[in-house]
Amino acid sequence: MLDTAMQTQLKTYLANLREPIELVASLDDGPKSAQTRELLTEIAALHEDVSASFNGDDARRPSFLIRRASDPAKWVRFAGLPMGHEFTSLVLALLWAGGHPPKVAPELLEQVRNLEGDFAFEMYFSLSCHNCPDVVQALALMAFENPRVTATLIEGGAYQTEVEERGVLAVPATFLNGEPFWNGKLELAEIVARLDTGAAAAAAEKLSARPPFEVLVIGGGPAGVASAIYTARKGFSTGIAAERFGGQLNDTLGIENLPGTAYTEGPRLAGELKAQVDANAVELINLSEAERLEPAADSGGLHTVHFAGGGRLHARSLILATGARWRNLGVPGEAEYRNKGVAYCPHCDGPLFKGKRIAVIGGGNSGVEAAIDLAKIVGHVTLIEFDSQLRADAVLQAKLQSMGNVDILTSAQTTEVLGDGTRVSGLKWKNRCTGEEQQIALEGVFVQIGLVPNTEWLKDSGLKLSQHGEIVTDEEGRTSLPGIFAAGDATTVPYKQIVVAMGEGSKAALSAFEYLIRNEPLAQAA
Repeated sequence: MLDTAMQTQLKTYLANLREPIELVASLDDGPKSAQTRELLTEIAALHEDVSASFNGDDARRPSFLIRRASDPAKWVRFAGLPMGHEFTSLVLALLWAGGHPPKVAPELLEQVRNLEGDFAFEMYFSLSCHNCPDVVQALALMAFENPRVTATLIEGGAYQTEVEERGVLAVPATFLNGEPFWNGKLELAEIVARLDTGAAAAAAEKLSARPPFEVLVIGGGPAGVASAIYTARKGFSTGIAAERFGGQLNDTLGIENLPGTAYTEGPRLAGELKAQVDANAVELINLSEAERLEPAADSGGLHTVHFAGGGRLHARSLILATGARWRNLGVPGEAEYRNKGVAYCPHCDGPLFKGKRIAVIGGGNSGVEAAIDLAKIVGHVTLIEFDSQLRADAVLQAKLQSMGNVDILTSAQTTEVLGDGTRVSGLKWKNRCTGEEQQIALEGVFVQIGLVPNTEWLKDSGLKLSQHGEIVTDEEGRTSLPGIFAAGDATTVPYKQIVVAMGEGSKAALSAFEYLIRNEPLAQAA
């Protein structure tokens, strides 16, 4: 199961074990069980403090426990093979079981340990999902830190019947004590906040107690990070308040058009940006959703940003880089069947539709790329484009048209997502040339029709927005309000691309720098 390089790497990691751990497998006679036995045998051979046994009695087969030998109440179970994106999760679970300390803020760990109640988590992941490892690792860590928390982590492709019975049509999908808990990515702090009812008030109080920043960036994507790095290097106290650091990068896989970088992946680039933020002493306030902007009463005064949960921050200047999110179709059935067959991330959720008929809505680069990737997994793809022709790059169109299990519909308007009350069963569309309405039997719909800016929270602020909700900026990144600048996908700047966002973020930062040096310093403005 593990090649020589992986074995060498894992052996190095296992040298950090502080106490013995046990691997206990529940197997049957199938090939997946044989692979599980092989994997655990190889792991146990790499360190004397790791033992493997194959006499488990769990109903899910194959599955295996990782538990601390000195405290069997602390355990994590993997059902299926945690390879691909989840191999790192497996390594971390082994280390944490063996007493290796996690790289988590002490106060957050203390919150986990003090949670009151019994929490039995079951979480479904796919091996191609780049959002799933965060949830897998958060739940595993909680299980090893608090004996009243258990985590069963299930590879959906290995348990497709179970996935269908529980209506799991999007990952990561998390259940708590047998009931749905959350669909989508959650970080450790977010999970704890949902379980610890007193956490929100404490977080808001801590946020509001922070002194004013000279520059506060709202948004942690490429534009926001570029802005923060520039102003921090100019010597200004700089903070980033982000709902989710990395933004859309967390949902992006292959990136091949970033100058100087032949290939990278979104989560990796987000990690590199985080390291650069830390290196430049930028204060990151993650998991903070901006809710309302209160501009300064006078030029040079302090702006105030209010956040969900009651906290607020003050700053002499603001750079708004809140980015954008997937645009919804806005047709009947879409909201009802979201995560029940309507999906927005083909990489995450595609494996759950293996062998099934699905539709991809959107003929731009994102839609065509999604259709190409999904056609390798699902039974059949119908690509539906509103325009009279596809808008994707020619090379992508040629690739799509060469695939035998793809139909392409143009001048087609999606009018309704159909379902049986629990999951998607089809889709209605109208031929825009003839007006004829037709229906397709489907089991999944992937929406890829562009982006909508995250600016709803600004509508009553006095800031000028375009008819599409974008922040109106001039050529220097200035908005309609003094001391407030903006950059990236949330603005009127055309071409929503990573490299464009980085450039616009840098430009907005330089404009903020000029504003700050021409106005009174923070102490006088306060």
